[in-house]
Amino acid sequence: MAGQTMIGVIGGSGIYDIDGLEDAAWRAVQSPWGSPSDEILTGTLGGVPMAFLPRHGRGHVHSPSSVPYRANIDALKRLGVTDVISVSACGSFREEMAPGHFVVVDQFIDRTFAREKSFFGEGCVAHVSVAHPTCPRLGEACFTAAQDAGITVHNGGTYLAMEGPQFSTLAESKMYRDSWGADVIGMTNMPEAKLAREAELCYASIAMVTDYDSWHPDHGEVDVTEIVKILTGNADKGREMVRRLPTLLGTDREACPHGCDRALEFALLTAPDKRDAALLGRLDAVAGRVLG
Repeated sequence: MAGQTMIGVIGGSGIYDIDGLEDAAWRAVQSPWGSPSDEILTGTLGGVPMAFLPRHGRGHVHSPSSVPYRANIDALKRLGVTDVISVSACGSFREEMAPGHFVVVDQFIDRTFAREKSFFGEGCVAHVSVAHPTCPRLGEACFTAAQDAGITVHNGGTYLAMEGPQFSTLAESKMYRDSWGADVIGMTNMPEAKLAREAELCYASIAMVTDYDSWHPDHGEVDVTEIVKILTGNADKGREMVRRLPTLLGTDREACPHGCDRALEFALLTAPDKRDAALLGRLDAVAGRVLG
């Protein structure tokens, strides 16, 4: 909806803060969905309110499966975040999407299985559309910001979300690339993107390529040492990209032209007199606009 822009950045491996924040402070945010991954760093950048959440926690304490995705999205919504930028490390299935490059993701294949994937359920059933799971407006801003920062960036790509924490087998890597048409692979953007849609937040995913996964004939198995080296360089690039977003997005925010901020408009199916009061209490931030 129209109002003031507040940018939320969920930082993946290697990105644990934002450079240049004014009035920066780490804040503990309580959520009925549990504790977020960490405290949230808030401040302003270029006159635009910002919130930064390290997805794995400072010190990298959460595995991809143990990240509290619902608490993270709920906490950002409670702070007033309107636009979520997900930054995460990934492997590449495409020769042209080389280590050190960024990919603005616009589609997902969800292969995770050990995570809670919705805020809704028995007592308040809702179905949102994730046919187009990222916000084109926000993705375009990230693409421009990356270009302005001198980063080699690809506009569009399909992200295969695997459970992990192990990397793919060679057979899996070839299947995801050749049969399924995925472009990059990671472990953390699902159910994050789905939950952001349920919370009526615009969401963009920036995948930072660290390796070619195991399909590449000259790459061999994933080398963690090499990944860490590229992670460091990608983290610096990621911060440069984020630093340019406030200017591109501005302080005044119009309603999302793609309807991300109205995703729940017709999504609730449970009759009002059949809704569970306890669940409704937990949905106050995520779905308060439609629950009244």
